[in-house]
Amino acid sequence: MSAAADIQALARQIREARGVGHKRDIDAVVARLGLGGRHAAIPVGDDCAAIPDGDGHLLLAIEGFLDGFVAEDPYFAGYCGIMVNLSDVAAMGGRPLAVVDALWSRDAGAADPILAGLSDAAALYGVPVVGGHTNTRAATGNLAVAVLGRAGPRLLTSFDAAPGDDLIAAIDLRGRFREPHPYWDASTGARGDRLRGDLALLPGLAEDGLARAAKDISMAGIVGTALMLLECSGVGGVIDLDAIPRPAEIPLARWLTAFPSFGYLVSVRPDRTPAVIARFAERGIAAATIGHLDASWVARVRDSAGAEAVVWDFAAGPLIGCGRHDAGAAP
Repeated sequence: MSAAADIQALARQIREARGVGHKRDIDAVVARLGLGGRHAAIPVGDDCAAIPDGDGHLLLAIEGFLDGFVAEDPYFAGYCGIMVNLSDVAAMGGRPLAVVDALWSRDAGAADPILAGLSDAAALYGVPVVGGHTNTRAATGNLAVAVLGRAGPRLLTSFDAAPGDDLIAAIDLRGRFREPHPYWDASTGARGDRLRGDLALLPGLAEDGLARAAKDISMAGIVGTALMLLECSGVGGVIDLDAIPRPAEIPLARWLTAFPSFGYLVSVRPDRTPAVIARFAERGIAAATIGHLDASWVARVRDSAGAEAVVWDFAAGPLIGCGRHDAGAAP
């Protein structure tokens, strides 16, 4: 197979990935609820809701978990209830305040490993669980968790990346896959002070004005998450696949669909890129410039031979429907 065919196959894999498919559901929900306020001061479509409050912002994030995941790995599902929400708060330049959860299980015994995961993560990350809802007489197990946080006047949003920016990926590679799932776990078993210090990097970037925009890498994978960031900001860009930080033993095709416990995309002015990469490196987190943003409104990937493939043309149609430009209109 030629290099051009390989890059086209990877682009297709990214578009057709399950995580990206789930993100496409957002478009219909945003439209049905009338949330498409692209010209609002804080548009909908970010990692959490940002509510102006005094000289800063309250941040509200929520995650719901697939019942299959809760059934197969209940401890990690509970743990992720804390971890992924804190990642959302950090991605917007915020710090967490408190957690609430909603839990359904068939009995108290089935609820216990979920609660153990919630409790352990809350202790490690230093964020209290302050209430919620519990039903231990349900037909199936389900879990949703919400986190309240606070950010200062400078937010890291998905709407402020600009043409000419570098796109940096920062990922904690000191982990392992929770087989057979795509979850790259660099959190369980780590020291709490390390986890808290790592999360504090993002609000530090916001407070020091080093980054324009950020997004945590989600189930959509590295490039899928970049698609959402580019769409929200109304920009395009090219991502160099070989520049993505990756464990040496993990094939690229699998890594592109990985959901890392600590993974962020950060849009940065080129003159600030060295300082941003250095901050992550100081804490042992792999960070590199993986792409460059432009005004094309087309997201592309590039391989080591220089071959490119289009992953998404936002002028042809939206992904999540939260961009700065209406679908079908030129930027």
